[in-house]
Amino acid sequence: MIHRLRDHRISIAKAAPVAAFCLFKTLGAMTALAWVLAAFDGQAAERQVPRTKAEVQLSFAPLVKKAAPAVVNIYALKVVQGRRSLPLFDDPFFRRFFGEDFGFRQPQKQQQNSLGSGVIVRPDGLIVTNKHVIEGADQINVVLADRREFAATTALTDDRTDLAILKVEAGKDSLPVMALRNSDNLEVGDLVLAIGNPFGVGQTVTSGIVSALARTRVTSSDLNFFIQTDAAINPGNSGGALVSLGGKLVGVNTVIFSKSGGSLGIGFAIPANMVRAVINGMTKNGQLVRPWFGAAGQPVKHDIATSLGLFRPSGVLINKVYKGAAAATAGVRVGDVILALDGHEVNDQQALRYRIATLSVGSTAPLQVWRRKKVLELNLSLAPPPETPPRNVTVLEGHQPLSGARVAN
Repeated sequence: MIHRLRDHRISIAKAAPVAAFCLFKTLGAMTALAWVLAAFDGQAAERQVPRTKAEVQLSFAPLVKKAAPAVVNIYALKVVQGRRSLPLFDDPFFRRFFGEDFGFRQPQKQQQNSLGSGVIVRPDGLIVTNKHVIEGADQINVVLADRREFAATTALTDDRTDLAILKVEAGKDSLPVMALRNSDNLEVGDLVLAIGNPFGVGQTVTSGIVSALARTRVTSSDLNFFIQTDAAINPGNSGGALVSLGGKLVGVNTVIFSKSGGSLGIGFAIPANMVRAVINGMTKNGQLVRPWFGAAGQPVKHDIATSLGLFRPSGVLINKVYKGAAAATAGVRVGDVILALDGHEVNDQQALRYRIATLSVGSTAPLQVWRRKKVLELNLSLAPPPETPPRNVTVLEGHQPLSGARVAN
């Protein structure tokens, strides 16, 4: 548009130099300037057919065609046992005089349906969604954008992140897959798309930007570290994809802030790096093993930062280190301040827990600590938490309601 405006300005100057000179002489400088600007505005406002690809309005359509097929609709069915009264005793007259529980009641099975979204992340049929979408479901069906439908089984659920991993068997059929992007590379202001099934109307795409990062006061989980976006997210979008302009998964849409049940432009997504860590930490028997840091701490406030010689209040002040834990093995001491882990700054305890949870058991990560007004570099080797006490698996026997059940610590 800038180039086009410049072209109009040059054409006007060449077409009427004599007229402009005469106007300056006869009508005055201000009147002549107004005439020239009016002519300029009139020509610039003319509608024209785009002459080059650069002048054609951009569209998200190619991106949607690439990403949308991997986003699925999830229908979870739960059968509950209810009781229904005979129609005669539903009359308000009887209920008024004999009470709400009056009348014969018949046992009846009722179906409760929940609706959500999911993302296919592996060609073998691995799907990620939210735990609350499929919680308590007796039957889970997955419907693809091309209307193919599969029965799904639950491979893993994780309370701390509200993530669930589903598995479908597609046989020889190929499944569309969405690759996971490194969500740590996101920046506030980046364009993103939200794809899901809001209110059950069908697959829907909305656009927005990354409004904020590392939101930690969204849910009661200790692993809060959400991506905030203003892309419209509504009920039914849970488990759907937050997609980058490269067509990769940057987050799983999870929760919204709303006073009316609809989108107010404040939605939150679980970062893709946490999704990747949950998938990689899943064992063959459906368990999730996370690394254990083995140290406890507190936030660094202004007075603590001043006493320790820190430039600003940031990090986690360690006040307890467990013997034999990864932190102790790395050389972390009581009084140290954790500044960064794996190259990422740690501002508080939530950030430290998130960074540890996104690492894999058996891996090693650089740990930066502040000790005696110096920065030290340590190597943290991640290990699983110990079984203390041991799980002590026991099979209950005898004449009791739980006979045959396996219990453990």
